[in-house]
Amino acid sequence: MSLSTTTAPVTASYASQLPIVDLSAADRGPDARRLLHAQLHSAAHDVGFFQLVGHGVTERETRALTDAMHAFFALPEADRLAIDNLNSPHFRGYTRVGDERTQGARDWRDQLDIGAERPARAPAPWEPPYWWLEGPNQWPEALPELRTAALHWIDRLSGVAEKLLRELLASIGARADFYADIFGPRAHPHLKLVRYPGSSGEGDDQGVGAHKDYGFLTLLLQDQVGGLQVQREDGRFHDVPPLPGAFVVNLGELLEVATNGYLIATNHRVVSPPGATERFSVPFFYNPRLDARIAPLDFAYADRAPGVTADPANPMFAEYGRNELKGKVRAHPLVAARHHADLLLRGRDFPAQGVQPTMSA
Repeated sequence: MSLSTTTAPVTASYASQLPIVDLSAADRGPDARRLLHAQLHSAAHDVGFFQLVGHGVTERETRALTDAMHAFFALPEADRLAIDNLNSPHFRGYTRVGDERTQGARDWRDQLDIGAERPARAPAPWEPPYWWLEGPNQWPEALPELRTAALHWIDRLSGVAEKLLRELLASIGARADFYADIFGPRAHPHLKLVRYPGSSGEGDDQGVGAHKDYGFLTLLLQDQVGGLQVQREDGRFHDVPPLPGAFVVNLGELLEVATNGYLIATNHRVVSPPGATERFSVPFFYNPRLDARIAPLDFAYADRAPGVTADPANPMFAEYGRNELKGKVRAHPLVAARHHADLLLRGRDFPAQGVQPTMSA
C-alpha cells in the first residue's frame, strides 16, 4: 500500500514557477554548492516555497511510513478514537474530521499528531505553560510498526532539515551554525499523518484553511492527488503539482521574523479533493527547543530586509514555545477547553487569529 496515485487537475503554468532545489549539491564540490546557494537564496527570498530533491530519504523509508499511515486510517473508528487527542494535555494523538480549526473555521481532515517521545511534563506554577507540549505520544495497540516508522521519520527528517537550514543560512551570508544551539537533543519536532476524506458535501472545500507555519521549516510529503495551494505575488492561490520523490518545503514565520522579512513565510492552504477521493499527506515541522529565544539573524543582506508587517492579533513571541502553544490552543479548542481552560482566559497570549506576525517579548 502506498500514497494514492489518483490525479486531479493542476495549474500547469505554476509547475515551472516553484523552484526545484537539489540538496545533494552541497556535497558535490564548491561550484555545485555555489549554485545550490543561489537557488536557495532566490527560493527563500522570493517565494518561500520550493521542491526539495537530493535529500537522501529512500523509497523504502517512505513506503514504511506511508504503509503504516494507510493502515492506521483503515483501523475501525473505535481504535482511532482510543487515542483521541482529547485524552492528551500535550496535544498528541488522533483528531477526528472537523475538530481542528484554522482561522476559526473547521478543517475537513483527520490526523495523528506525533512529536519527540518524552515523559509527561506538567509545568510548575512558576514555569511557562508551554512545557505542557512535552509528553508522550499515543499509539494504536494494533499497529506497533507505526511507532517505529514515525519515530524513524522524525529522526531522519530532522537530519535533512538541519542540513537544509545550514545551507539556507549560508546562502544569505549568515553563519551556517547561527541557530545550532536552539535545536540539538531538546528540539521540538512535530509530525502529522493527515487524511483528507474528500468533500464535506456542504459546499465547503476547506481541507485546511489559509495559514503560515509558525516554526522554522516544514517538509511535506504529499501524494499524487493534489490540493496544496500557495499564495503568490498576484494574491491568488496556485496549485503545487506533486513531484514524485520530492518534499515540498516552506519557511515558517520564525525565519521571516528572524530576518526582518528578507526570507518569507507564505500563505498556503489545502483544497479538499472532490467527492469521496482521499488525499494523504505527511507534514514534518522542524522546530527549536520550546524555551529557545530566537535571536535576529546576522546576515549579509540585512540592510535590504523590508521588515515584517505587524498584526496585534497574531503576536510572535521571542520564546518559541509560546508561539507553538498559541497555535495549539487555537487549532484544538476542544483539547484546550478540557485540559487548559486557564490558558483561554489569557487574551494577551491567545488573541483572535491574524495572519502576519510581529515579535513580542
